Amino acid sequence: MEFKIKTGALATHKTPCLVLGIFEKRKLSGPAERIDEASDGHLSRLLKKGDIEGEAGQTLMLYDLPGVTAERVLLIGLGKKKEFTRANYRKALAAATTLLQQSGAGEATLALPETLPNTLDLYTSVRDAVVTVEDKVYRYSHTRDDKRAPKTPLKRLNLWIGKKSETAQAERAARHGQAMAEGIRLARELGNLPGNVCTPSYLAEQARALGNQYPRLEVEVLEEDQMAELGMGALLSVSRGSRQPAKLIVMHYRGAPKETKPLVLVGKGLTFDAGGISLKPAAEMDEMKYDMAGGAAVIGALRAACELELPIHLIGVVPASENLPDGAANKPGDIVTSLSGQTIEILNTDAEGRLILCDALTYCERFDPEIVVDLATLTGACVVALGKHPAGLFTTDDRLAAELLAAGEAAGDRAWRMPLWEEYQSQLDSNFADMANVGGRDGGAITAACFLSRFTKKYRWAHLDIAGITWLTGKEKGGTGRPVALLTHWLLERAGQG
Repeated sequence: MEFKIKTGALATHKTPCLVLGIFEKRKLSGPAERIDEASDGHLSRLLKKGDIEGEAGQTLMLYDLPGVTAERVLLIGLGKKKEFTRANYRKALAAATTLLQQSGAGEATLALPETLPNTLDLYTSVRDAVVTVEDKVYRYSHTRDDKRAPKTPLKRLNLWIGKKSETAQAERAARHGQAMAEGIRLARELGNLPGNVCTPSYLAEQARALGNQYPRLEVEVLEEDQMAELGMGALLSVSRGSRQPAKLIVMHYRGAPKETKPLVLVGKGLTFDAGGISLKPAAEMDEMKYDMAGGAAVIGALRAACELELPIHLIGVVPASENLPDGAANKPGDIVTSLSGQTIEILNTDAEGRLILCDALTYCERFDPEIVVDLATLTGACVVALGKHPAGLFTTDDRLAAELLAAGEAAGDRAWRMPLWEEYQSQLDSNFADMANVGGRDGGAITAACFLSRFTKKYRWAHLDIAGITWLTGKEKGGTGRPVALLTHWLLERAGQG
């Protein structure tokens, strides 16, 4: 989509559709008041008929409003004015986009309300508008005939602001929002693809395609023989049960001088997880195609960084594999040797994500990184603990935790810090190896993070458990692209552009 910032007289602005906000009890937003004045009170008289009250997400399309050049005027409910929240703002934007997709307008102008929620400024409101609208116009069609696709989809949205002096700030926000949205869209698309299409090799191809698109991005893909030579016994033990070869995808974005220590994002790329010999239940197993959402988010965040040409040194690492039952697959009780030299007793083959991640995290030592952040759909225990709203954040680095939590709040893509205390480490004790790959039912998300922490001693590190946030179920089943927004905002802050 194309986004443009507009200023000037709303009443004479030519557009197929002008979108205005209405608060509860039919109270007009600032831009709506301007249109009401231009129409000689016609808008107020229409509202008195009671077709819209202004509740968050309500919509009403009007035609041929006197004194107004716009072909259509779409009213969207913003909720109570005194309780105008970011959530209601996004809900209104989503509802408006859905109706615009159906209207056949193809283009519209959104007059941003001048009264914004306490948590929003102009920059954030514009960026939220871009990201929310892009989210709603996304449609999956890679493996189906999308018969319900709009005949005239929304292709351009103008964002009207009241002060011309704020144009540069709004344009910056729109540019950041578009890059963020493109990264989210890529992550969603990769996640939505079926496991027989989005294999480890396919993920590697998509990373290489990005490398061909952006000159600052170099992509290297390690094959199984290279990983074996390095000693990645944990990662390769997972892929043994699959006919699809594992890949270690390494993406180098160089936007800063070579001597700059890199930020490293590591994403779990399990393109399908049946659980291995510890087979998962059949119900909803199809959703295990989303077990590569961490890897998809890393690729999406790298794309956003490339689009923005951020002045940072950034590396993305995606260990990619499948986890299937086979005669060569891991068995409960097997012991493998990781790249770090530490041995691991595999008590549950369905705790495989940490096995591919631990070798990837050890591999990151060669980059002498400033910070490493890994993200993975790692545990159902995190979903039980936090539900499907925030990611679980684990780190002993208070400063890094504060950065990531703040980035999540700013991006509307929140995380919640969980404990990573030494007391949990003993749950991973094994009589036969340096550690077990699971620590029992108690605190499962925490012991999973404790396991990863044993491979991150040489750099600053944080872990995001994203099992609850990366896809929706039921009628709305599909990938969300989270936490690309959080990561992109964090990278913007690190680049001094947040």
